[in-house]
Amino acid sequence: MEKQITAKMPWKENTGGVPLTLDYFEGSMYEKVAGIAKKYPGYTAFDFQGRSTTYGEMLANINRCAKALRAIGVREDDKVTIIMPNCPQAIYMFYALNAVGAIANMVHPLSAEKEIEFYIEKSHSVAAITLDQFYFKLEKVRKNVKLNTLIIASVRDELPALTKVGYDLTLGRKIKKLPDNAPVLMWKDFLKLSYVSEPDFTVRRESDDPAVILYSGGTTGKNKGIVLTNKNFNALSQQITATNPMFLPGDKMLAAMPIFHGFGLGVCIHSMLANGGRCLLLPKVNPKEYAKMLTKYRCNFIAGVPTLYEKMISNPEMEGKDLSCLKGVFSGGDSLSIELKKKFDKFLAAHGAVVQVREGYGTTETVTACCLTPIHKSKEGSIGVPFPDTYIKIVRPGTDEELPYGDEGEILLAGPTVMKEYLDEPEETANTLRTHSDGLTWVYTGDLGTMDEEGFVYFKGRAKRMIISSGFNVYPAQVENILDSHEKVQMSCVIGIPDPVAIQVVKAFVMLKPGVVESDDVKTELIEYCKKHVFRYAVPREVEFRNELPKTLVGKVAYRALEEEEAAKRAKD
Repeated sequence: MEKQITAKMPWKENTGGVPLTLDYFEGSMYEKVAGIAKKYPGYTAFDFQGRSTTYGEMLANINRCAKALRAIGVREDDKVTIIMPNCPQAIYMFYALNAVGAIANMVHPLSAEKEIEFYIEKSHSVAAITLDQFYFKLEKVRKNVKLNTLIIASVRDELPALTKVGYDLTLGRKIKKLPDNAPVLMWKDFLKLSYVSEPDFTVRRESDDPAVILYSGGTTGKNKGIVLTNKNFNALSQQITATNPMFLPGDKMLAAMPIFHGFGLGVCIHSMLANGGRCLLLPKVNPKEYAKMLTKYRCNFIAGVPTLYEKMISNPEMEGKDLSCLKGVFSGGDSLSIELKKKFDKFLAAHGAVVQVREGYGTTETVTACCLTPIHKSKEGSIGVPFPDTYIKIVRPGTDEELPYGDEGEILLAGPTVMKEYLDEPEETANTLRTHSDGLTWVYTGDLGTMDEEGFVYFKGRAKRMIISSGFNVYPAQVENILDSHEKVQMSCVIGIPDPVAIQVVKAFVMLKPGVVESDDVKTELIEYCKKHVFRYAVPREVEFRNELPKTLVGKVAYRALEEEEAAKRAKD
């Protein structure tokens, strides 16, 4: 234990007044949010498409939903799949499941049919809920899985009266009408079942009981169900407010990150609702709506992936807008390049903000972020210091051998947000969660990084993404950072491609800025630029221009898709 305490001490002076340890709430997520709702019943819990819902109203709807779940037979430890964007019914269902002791299986509604089949089968879900616009996809899925109940909700049901008229004339007209005999339970009919349920609907759950299943992003291989507990989420909610002491109940978070992702669910939703915050729900992110919500509601906090901020900089809707309302801007989910941080900080200052973007780091195995740049101090290229009660150490990859400060190795995480397990994957769980002689259970992230003597952590790249060219290690994030800093480049993605001599060489996929014409001269210019900034084995051998780069379902650049595309092309040749 002595070695680990030593490893934790350097950031003691870099917390900016943030306590090193917290006293964590020991109940369920439902109990935590219900307590806040009783404390601040008149505060707005969330806004959706122009309609505000108070904490009192939200709790009443959660309770109705919980009673209805009991009425259709959902019991303790049952799994129910939520296939929803950020909308009120998703929030009601999420906390209602927690209230009755069931487990929420969170799925992206735009997932392919076979993926949804996998998620439902993997979790052994007894029921699912989705929106009417996804009914026909779910009906096909249903033929291949065992699902007792399919609940269908509609965005329309949660809209203000005037907005409904516009919705019916536009988006609503595009949604195919459900068959009259569709074997589903409509949301309104589902809620009516609450009247026939027993009044005592809550189930006592321990803080370490499973509560949520999230899925790994799928960019590094096989999808795995990550089982997270009540304490994982409640601890995160306390860590978020502890590391942001400027937060006050009633502060507004633009909840653009999706509810089926740890970043969206953990930071943008639960951390707000567990502390009296106000969520501005965005079911779908588009530049115009994002800018409108951010400026109309004078949001205090925004959290997003780097690609979101890249678009924000070039969004004409943001021209002349005042962002002095911002208290916190967080980036996570993907590596934030040094150049993009500089550009975005400059953008914020130009729009009246007195804050800069603070980069965080984490994995879904720890819900989301477990490391964040402190308010009072930042270091170029650093992802910050660990949250309270969170330990980070750098080891020789795959071992428990801790490396000296400055040496690069695998990033390991330990703390109250560490997952319970991978669902039905004991070997994968054993490989990822390992208890060391210090008594702590560590997550082996597969990510590479370093730590300096002040406890600041530096992310160097994902181990599985590393390119080895002529025996030299090349980190794609480093090359992307250089390319992104070029005046003609909007965004880039770097992969390794086969080479008969070097085994692998670097190929760059590049999105040019608007107005820049694609040409061989520009390719040469970018290669020569890289030669000036990276060692020769990291210089792209090939450059390919793209109008768009593929994205994962949560908005990261999907480098795996480019690797697969390149492999298929070469196999054909």
